Amino acid sequence: MSDVKETSITVEVVYRGIFQKTLAQRICRSIVLAARKRGHTGTAFARYGDSPERNGVPAKQFAVVAINNLELEASMAKYEPAVVDVTIAVDDTLVKGVESWAWYGRQPIWKPIRKDGFLLVTSTNTPDEVLAQTDTALRPYTLVIVPGGASFAGLWVFKDDHTDYRCLGALAKVSPDWVRLEDVKALIKEQTKDDGAVQSAQYGYDGAKLRPVKAGEGTSGHEVLQFEKPGWTTMRPGIIVNARKPGERNPQYKKYGARTLRPVVNFDTCIKCTMCWLDRPDECFEVTPEGHYEVVYQACIGCGICAQVCPVKDCIVMVDELKFEDHEDKWQFWKKDHDGYNKWFETKSGVSANPQVRTPPARQEGSGNANPSANPTSASGGDD
Repeated sequence: MSDVKETSITVEVVYRGIFQKTLAQRICRSIVLAARKRGHTGTAFARYGDSPERNGVPAKQFAVVAINNLELEASMAKYEPAVVDVTIAVDDTLVKGVESWAWYGRQPIWKPIRKDGFLLVTSTNTPDEVLAQTDTALRPYTLVIVPGGASFAGLWVFKDDHTDYRCLGALAKVSPDWVRLEDVKALIKEQTKDDGAVQSAQYGYDGAKLRPVKAGEGTSGHEVLQFEKPGWTTMRPGIIVNARKPGERNPQYKKYGARTLRPVVNFDTCIKCTMCWLDRPDECFEVTPEGHYEVVYQACIGCGICAQVCPVKDCIVMVDELKFEDHEDKWQFWKKDHDGYNKWFETKSGVSANPQVRTPPARQEGSGNANPSANPTSASGGDD
């Protein structure tokens, strides 16, 4: 172990609460078990402030590996690691910023990563496409794209699509002093007896795309959400919390950080039935002067219920959140520039705004607005 310069390494896994909890646990636990094969010691744990988890709201779990127990204890002498060597984001939309339900403020995904650390992201997009939605870097790091899309399941179930194995393979590529590929593959073989699972780790190693990021690269277009929290000397008696007035939304907490998909609305085919407005869980629809219903993207969590209950095919379509650059409401866009909005709708959704035009089969298959697989809250394999 003389080739190891650092005495410990800290890895955080950022994930969608509930939907990816088991996935994050498996990754962190496997990091520790693989590192032990080299004689290291380690532990895996969840962030206390994320409990109880909320559907889709970003949460974190950690794996800390050290050369001996003394160094491990020194690394663990903290409530939550403020600096990490590696961040693994198991949903690429998390690069748009992380806001836990337990504290104010949207944080850049790279915020705790040390200088020249690594950000691993599971994605089917290119490194430059992911970087384009990531906050402007304040210090250099390396972006690593792990091949594959986001994997969603439920609290007590696990979607065994080898996402964890691919992440472990990619981690071995960037941190071989702590997690070696041969140890990862040996661990997976012991646990699964499945050569396919072992090959998935190799695929993650070989397919990982590294993109060095310099300070200043990224986007400055995301909303800045940082708030000063009162200390105990300024907190009001009885820990009074101001209630929201009817029709008022919380100005400090923007729920879009929980969103992986967002709904886009074809106002031309909207029949003003009120179903989306009645069934949505978070007051994320407003009634327009003409009786349409528009999405308030600042409040939308991307649950997909509106698309499921809408009786008009492709009137509401769920679209990958990474395709969007803002959270502006769109009804005024449609009113002022009808053709421009419909072109925007078609570009984002892949669906024709004209209901008389047949949707291309590639988009039509499995993409109906009532299809449960269109959103993680009701996807196959979740909690029923």
